[in-house]
Amino acid sequence: MLFSSISFLYYFLPLVLICYFILPFRLKNACLLLFSLGFYFYGEPVYAFLMLGSTLWSYAHGLLIEKYRGGKLGKVFLFSSVAGSLLALGFFKYADFFINNVNSIFNSDIPLLKLALPIGISFYTFQTLSYTIDVYRGETPAQRSYIKLATYVTLFPQLIAGPIVRYTTVAEELEGRQHNLENFATGIRRFAVGLGKKVLIADTLGAFASTLHTMPHPSVAGYWLYAVAASLQLYFDFSGYSDMAIGLGRIFGFHFLENFNYPFISKSVAEFWRRWHISLGSWFRDYVYIPLGGNRVNTLFWLRNIAIVWFLTGFWHGADWTFIIWGLYFAVFLVLEKFWYNRVFIHLPKFCSHIYVTLVILVSFVIFSGNGVSGMLDDLGNMFFLKGLPLWSGETGYYLRSYGLPLILGILGATPLVKIAVEKVRNSRSGWVADALEPVFLVAVLLIVTAYFVDGSFSPFLYFRF
Repeated sequence: MLFSSISFLYYFLPLVLICYFILPFRLKNACLLLFSLGFYFYGEPVYAFLMLGSTLWSYAHGLLIEKYRGGKLGKVFLFSSVAGSLLALGFFKYADFFINNVNSIFNSDIPLLKLALPIGISFYTFQTLSYTIDVYRGETPAQRSYIKLATYVTLFPQLIAGPIVRYTTVAEELEGRQHNLENFATGIRRFAVGLGKKVLIADTLGAFASTLHTMPHPSVAGYWLYAVAASLQLYFDFSGYSDMAIGLGRIFGFHFLENFNYPFISKSVAEFWRRWHISLGSWFRDYVYIPLGGNRVNTLFWLRNIAIVWFLTGFWHGADWTFIIWGLYFAVFLVLEKFWYNRVFIHLPKFCSHIYVTLVILVSFVIFSGNGVSGMLDDLGNMFFLKGLPLWSGETGYYLRSYGLPLILGILGATPLVKIAVEKVRNSRSGWVADALEPVFLVAVLLIVTAYFVDGSFSPFLYFRF
């Protein structure tokens, strides 16, 4: 089930809200669990049992790890927990990738498994991993209630496309949380903004990117515009989903951490990754990079740590060499910045730093969006005058004029300018105007989005495939 659908907005969500708020607190977790399973079962009936099995695996191991923590058996059960979770993820997500590569290298003919990818498996696997690792580290006690742990894992707002919510973030709120009008209103506002970002901006820019990528008379400028549109589409798609997840969580009394912080205003690639998909970056930092030694080791081992983390970051996104190349591409720039930042980057004018980061990011998302390695290389070749394309074409100009307004809105929306302007109005004498217009704006967004749904002009979230 999609957040951006009639069935969710007008049937599922009202029903879960009614049931949730009429029940006493002791039944609220069970209510969320049942509705979350229904939410997942709607699209993945078989794999719902895989998710429950993964949760049971982590639940049992959490109890065993806590019981034997500090001894050899504690390490054994931690290893068993991590290995079991990663094997399930690897089997369903990467089996055909490895079979394809074995067939290519050894000229063999091993049949592909052709398994459907369980939606959200990358996200909930990382959540269960963080839970058992944190129990082993003594950062949280093991959860005695399977229902509460299953509620955490299956919680529908963040189940299928994140953000990656750690157990320690919501552990106290699973036991007791506040429900009030302020949380409800804040959640509704955040959800509506995210819904608008996804349907009105991301989907429109996605149509623009697709048109530029497939037009009969392409140009170099058209491919750069494609890079801009595709990058903004991914940002508004995923940050919009994160906004909706955070908003829904707030309605039910949960405080999920932010996942995006205007990454396109960054002045370095390192800063970009502190602002983009924050929950994933912090997960790899705390559970892979730091345990490997982080930057507290000699240069050779630090380079190894960077390579491992960014190889895994790319591979986490999908079973394709383009994602691995994308991750290692960022590793190269992070290494360059590490050695040259104080000598070069820190002395650059701000606008030069922004241009540098923007170019790196645009190229990165062309790699990310490539249709296999050959398709990625074709796209990059077209961007850098290697395929004989003209700089400009009439068709490029036509589509730029057609999509110019949403493109400009997307660029502005990717900066904090709109937020700053709204806050200034709120803090001025005319603040009452903003307060009065806000509900009108939110209702308008909902009505326009509903019209898009009825028309059928929307698309699934890009991150569903991860």
